[in-house]
Amino acid sequence: MIDRRSFFSLLGAGAAGLYVTGCSPTPEDAPVETTLIERVGLGLFSIPHLLEEDFEGTMRLLADIGYKEIEVYGPYPFSVPAAHEMWAGITPQLGFSTSGYYGMEPEALRSLLDEVGISVPSLHVDLGTLRERIDETGEAVQMLGAGYAGIAAIPEEERTTLDDYRRLADEFNEIGRRGVERGFRFLYHNHGYGLTEMEGSIPMNVMLERIDPSVVSLEMDIYWTVAGGADPIEYLQNWPDHYRLLHIKDMTELVRFEGNGDNPQEWMELFPFMASVGAGVLDISAIVAEASAAGVEHFYVERDLAPDPVDMLQTSYDYLSSIKG
Repeated sequence: MIDRRSFFSLLGAGAAGLYVTGCSPTPEDAPVETTLIERVGLGLFSIPHLLEEDFEGTMRLLADIGYKEIEVYGPYPFSVPAAHEMWAGITPQLGFSTSGYYGMEPEALRSLLDEVGISVPSLHVDLGTLRERIDETGEAVQMLGAGYAGIAAIPEEERTTLDDYRRLADEFNEIGRRGVERGFRFLYHNHGYGLTEMEGSIPMNVMLERIDPSVVSLEMDIYWTVAGGADPIEYLQNWPDHYRLLHIKDMTELVRFEGNGDNPQEWMELFPFMASVGAGVLDISAIVAEASAAGVEHFYVERDLAPDPVDMLQTSYDYLSSIKG
């Protein structure tokens, strides 16, 4: 959980150490700096309106800025009917409806991405589809050249007790084993739930203790982790074998959920506090450095439904590509 020391760490208070006199290396002794993130990625839920207006043009824009990876979200043509029904129920409020392959044939999508030099390391797929259509999921992963497929969140009704979290961790391991047989690793992306005490334990910790990192990888969303009252750096340090992907979005000010972050309403209430990467109060550089040391392979910019998407894309890319390792 965030204690006083961690709070100041998240705000970048550790930067004060840069001003200690007499500690700077001479130019001839200074190590050669390299860019820490060689392939900056983007979670496409950041820019759904741009994608709906002109998918091909948006991919070319991303490539021109310098993005090398994207993460796509469902539903897809192969998703279970329940996923399509759920999506149809919420899209009128969202103001857009495209997802998955964005109206393209999958082969045409892959061809376009190859042309502009963008890869798809991971897909967000609903839990029902992974349970019922894992063969089709594996085929999609192979077609896109991805290595990961998994869920953006656990349905609220499936995580009401600590035993639910234990059961889900075991099920994730089973899905992960089946996924490996089909050429991909299962990923679990956290939201803000599961980070406060339930029945005497922290559900996220209970899951991490049971999850097999050889078949299941965690995708940390640093914004939701902080909003849930936890310290991203502590989780990366304590569970270095588990995290392989990172969602990076900043905060205009340090905020937490009113409750436990259990439901989408609480998530939506914190959307106004999202900031482009590097434009907020989180110590993104420190978190990214720790993530890299912990073995994270893919770093995705994400600002859900960004109000000024083109500016967000450029600002966030410029910041992440400037971090030196």
